Amino acid sequence: MSTTKTQAGETPRVNADDQVLSARGVTLRFGGLVGLSDVAFDLHRGEVLAVIGPNGAGKTSLFNSLTGMYVPQEGSIVLRDREGREHSLKGRKPHLVNRLGVARTFQNIRLFGALTALENVKIAAETRQKSGPVSIMLGLPNARREDRASDRRALELLHFVGMDHLLNELAASLSYGQQRSLEIARALATDPQVLLLDEPAAGTNPTEKLELEVLIRRINRELGISVLLIEHDMRLVMSVADRVTVLNFGKVIAQGSPSEVQRNPAVVEAYLGAEMAAEMVAAGENAAAEVADGTVPAQRDGEDEQ
Repeated sequence: MSTTKTQAGETPRVNADDQVLSARGVTLRFGGLVGLSDVAFDLHRGEVLAVIGPNGAGKTSLFNSLTGMYVPQEGSIVLRDREGREHSLKGRKPHLVNRLGVARTFQNIRLFGALTALENVKIAAETRQKSGPVSIMLGLPNARREDRASDRRALELLHFVGMDHLLNELAASLSYGQQRSLEIARALATDPQVLLLDEPAAGTNPTEKLELEVLIRRINRELGISVLLIEHDMRLVMSVADRVTVLNFGKVIAQGSPSEVQRNPAVVEAYLGAEMAAEMVAAGENAAAEVADGTVPAQRDGEDEQ
């Protein structure tokens, strides 16, 4: 199996023989409505895998199934931890899925608006504490140590996402892009090995999208976290994803590298419709034929139409 190329002496970033998250035959029904149908994919350790598809394709239903919010009627979902042990995620409560090492953000931001940026991230970091309620109430040494450690971790993550200068600002007063970054920092505070990002670029401006692109790469490469990304912004997807899985009507219709998926006729049809896809192919063939027989001269690079 292939790995991502690296410079001499570096450890390969993606190991295609090491699946950190695997789904097989995942089928989710809502009464007579099928949300997911026999969905299968692998997320390789160290990889950024994008899940794309038209509205209603089943992308968020997939995320909800992976994180315990929905329980599929069929199939398996398996997480392999850093020690190689396998854990079934199907049917587990969301907080137990998170404790095993899977964190997520949401399409609709879910911050504590009345708390500061620091407090939002610290709450997530405290989920890793081992002190019980009695130790915390009595202020025992182990509880105080863990509280200081949570403060440090929250500050580190706010610095990582470029928001340490806003640590005392209320979450509700932050810009939309800042709230997106804060939600990512909060997810990272749970120490995940897999991070699920549900449309993180939604509602952001072009500058914020570029900053998000850099942040996703840093999360993946500097922190070593595998990323599963739902996103409609194709420029962002093609820029950060190692591979792409395409859903349509709850089914996987294509998987491969970004360039492979871009050229897949089934993907073009899913986004544009069969009639429009056929028109685009025909238009391209006609244009090529006209250039070949000299009816229309080929346009030279840098030459604009008049």
